[in-house]
Amino acid sequence: MKMDEKPHIRFNPLKDEWVVVSPHRTKRPWKGQVEKPQETLVPRRDMNNPLVPSAVRASGEKNPEYDGVYVFKNDFPALLEEGESNEGCSGDDNDGGLFQSAPARGTCRVMCFHPWSDMTLPLMDTKDVVKVVGEWINEFVELSKKYRWVQIFENRGEIMGCSNPHPHCQIWASSFLPNEPSAEDKAQKEYLVKHGSPLLLKYINLELAKKERIIIENDHWLVVVPYWAVWPYETLLLPKRHVLRLPDLTNQEQESLAVIMKQLVTKYDNLFQCAFPYSMGWHGAPTGSCDADCKHWQLHAHYYPPLLRSATIKKFMVGYEMLASPQRDLTAEQAAAKLRDLPDLHYKLNSSEPLK
Repeated sequence: MKMDEKPHIRFNPLKDEWVVVSPHRTKRPWKGQVEKPQETLVPRRDMNNPLVPSAVRASGEKNPEYDGVYVFKNDFPALLEEGESNEGCSGDDNDGGLFQSAPARGTCRVMCFHPWSDMTLPLMDTKDVVKVVGEWINEFVELSKKYRWVQIFENRGEIMGCSNPHPHCQIWASSFLPNEPSAEDKAQKEYLVKHGSPLLLKYINLELAKKERIIIENDHWLVVVPYWAVWPYETLLLPKRHVLRLPDLTNQEQESLAVIMKQLVTKYDNLFQCAFPYSMGWHGAPTGSCDADCKHWQLHAHYYPPLLRSATIKKFMVGYEMLASPQRDLTAEQAAAKLRDLPDLHYKLNSSEPLK
């Protein structure tokens, strides 16, 4: 058995944890859960859909007749702007710190990418995706003046918990630093102190030299299946230069970001010829009241897709993953090769139609 076919563990330096890799398990027959096919006919404009232009939402608010990007406050937010201003933890000194709590303030917004419900990001014109990037930056700039963390994320597909087929994402801003970015902050800070360079900048240079896990790259951006990936076709999207936060991107970097996001999701869709589900989100240096030096940070986006063998078979994080360590069957190198070799033309487009 070759080394890359043997079980082994890989270290994730961003989270200070290990993942078990079991390449030989891809040969086993599948008799588990099979998801229903995801391709369904989505009406372009269903007035019962709360995200379409001019629709009335559950709150009674009516959307404007928008023709581009549209942002509104979530009608059922997980975080509220009102609340205690005290940021400290509370608890009884006699409980040994086992019953701590702290105020959690914030705001939650929904951002529609396009007025058509049947439109998806890889099929949007590049100029329209640039507008999405621009609005991400606008929202980030506004919310970062008040909040410690601004989380931009997209859940795509029903099996990722997306309750609406309209192209959209969410933006949650919070008074606290959540678990995932907190772990990344600690790991990147420790790496800079120990090695003298930002963790992800070093990683970018190594991936560019090795060329084993790169899927796409352009002048400003790089997409790789990270060496420590957990999800079968997980990817990491990174700017090639040192960038702390989304607003630090130049106009050229914003435009090339739109191009590479379209390319990535096109490859995802082409893999199993379906609207490939995933959760994606941006991580960058914390904001708000943080006055600390954040040069250890590098802006990046995580894509976490669950599909494993086909459009109807997904990876489940259960059992061993929940109780011991994350585990994957496909190696990062195998996943990268599969995605890299896929065409850049979306399967829904006629080959005679150029990409915009």
